[in-house]
Amino acid sequence: MPGTFSNTFASAPTKFQDALVDLKLLTPEQVENLRVQSINSGQTIEHMAREMGLLSEEDAVKAWGRVMGLPYVDLRNVDVNREVLQVVPEQVAKNYNVVAFEKVGKRYQVAMADPHNVQALEALEFVTKKSKLQIDLHISSVASIKAAAGQYGSLTGEVSEVLKESTDEIAIDDVEEDVDSAKKLEKIVSDAPIAKAIAAILKYAVKTNASDIHIEPTEKEIKVRYRLDGMLQNTLNLPRRTLPALVSRIKILSNLKIDESRVPQDGRFSSKFENREIDFRVSTFPTVHGEKVVMRLLDKAGGLKSLEDIGVSGRGFDKMVEGLEKPYGMTLVTGPTGSGKSTTLYASLSRLNDVAVNIVTLEDPVEYSLDGVNQSQINPQIGYSFASGLRSILRQDPDIVMVGEIRDQETADMAVNAALTGHIVLSTLHTNDAAGALPRMIDMGVEPFLLASSINTLIAQRLTRKICESCKKPASLNKAELDTIQDIVGQMPKEVRAKLKPLKEYKFLKGAGCDRCGGSGYKGRIGIFEVLPMTDAIKEILLSHGSGDNIADKAVEEGMVTMQMDGILKVLSGQTTLEEVMLRTKE
Repeated sequence: MPGTFSNTFASAPTKFQDALVDLKLLTPEQVENLRVQSINSGQTIEHMAREMGLLSEEDAVKAWGRVMGLPYVDLRNVDVNREVLQVVPEQVAKNYNVVAFEKVGKRYQVAMADPHNVQALEALEFVTKKSKLQIDLHISSVASIKAAAGQYGSLTGEVSEVLKESTDEIAIDDVEEDVDSAKKLEKIVSDAPIAKAIAAILKYAVKTNASDIHIEPTEKEIKVRYRLDGMLQNTLNLPRRTLPALVSRIKILSNLKIDESRVPQDGRFSSKFENREIDFRVSTFPTVHGEKVVMRLLDKAGGLKSLEDIGVSGRGFDKMVEGLEKPYGMTLVTGPTGSGKSTTLYASLSRLNDVAVNIVTLEDPVEYSLDGVNQSQINPQIGYSFASGLRSILRQDPDIVMVGEIRDQETADMAVNAALTGHIVLSTLHTNDAAGALPRMIDMGVEPFLLASSINTLIAQRLTRKICESCKKPASLNKAELDTIQDIVGQMPKEVRAKLKPLKEYKFLKGAGCDRCGGSGYKGRIGIFEVLPMTDAIKEILLSHGSGDNIADKAVEEGMVTMQMDGILKVLSGQTTLEEVMLRTKE
């Protein structure tokens, strides 16, 4: 890390050792062993402890804080108030690893990565004297500072400016006293500044490839959060008084009732950004502090990828393609909401798409446009459900049918019958793993013998964040982490293990954190998969009413690579981190 404390404070090794013991980061015996080894090797105790996995970067910074008499603060998961963040200019924060993170009374709390960096102190002194600010200094790691600094952005200034203009022009406060007045709300939301504020919020989401926008009212302010690479990030705080106008503007765009705030409403609208047609699925929800709005972004023209692009590889790829290329039968993709199931279905359809076949889909909603594919969107309000739509699809002479989701027995029965009568059927199901799809279908009322005859392949998946390509660097794993990887590798099928090098020959990576990834060290996501083909042995367990665990055990015995194993393979190939894989696959 820049301004490494072991170099900057080389004159205080004894105090650092004492701090390690006082904070119970290392035992006296460990410190003494490291001291003896450091004499022989010429390396610092901190360096050796970090290399051996005994001490993390955060713990090292905590210990140096004790030495210098500065409080330690971890900002990696802290939402910093925008007004506080702006106390230190963005360029100063990023150049010198210093950030303001909290206001206590009249004093601002400021964190620095290296409090003995003269240039950083001079820059901070210039900022505080100019603004006549009182500050309390804290110590933090570079990663922590970058995470907080990642919350800077042009969105804040743009939206704040137009809302300031709006507040000057219109009595927004009046709206809260008369929220049932549709005419007044329409007057407010037709005002250009409010429209510009919403446009800026939407544009930022498209620019950063966010999947969702959350507009959440609290007692004192409105939080605008974006889901980036699967993680929600607080990006913007707005004045509480602007809530009715902002929500009503979104309602008008979505063709919802602006004078109804007591019940949830669902709608959608489309907008064009830089020649990209983006669909926004809108959901409003009444809370004690006002209506919350969530918008999901769907880019119909983009995002289409191949199976290889989304991370399907090795034996899993071979078995998935083998199942898709059979003349009939069902492929089921399972996983929780937001795990990329629809993307996998579209990748599968892209592979099957050919002028010689008739492909018909039934979706809610249609997320991507596929040339040569007949796509239909359900509408439960008029009785057009998955079940009724599937019944009609089968009269359209299809070769391949995609059903967005199997939710009930009627849809399950019809999908199974379609797979048994010469059609290729693709669909999704909400279960935790591939084997769990079979008991779930049985719970819906489908007979085991029908499942054994109709299903070709079961797929389960999760999405893990990818290491940022712009700031990736070598990483040292501690003994516990290496043991975890070795244990999972030991459970892999023999043919997979045979292709791997000894663990000590692998170079592990992590993201240092940069502007491109917002300081997180991750940019983009990739899937981890387990692909379970319907073999004779699996059919026997199914017909004998075996459990999902029995099916999973047999599948692994037959060579299935589980999601966790697939994740570890992606760790070894430098695509993601062990921390990410364990987070997504923990039971």
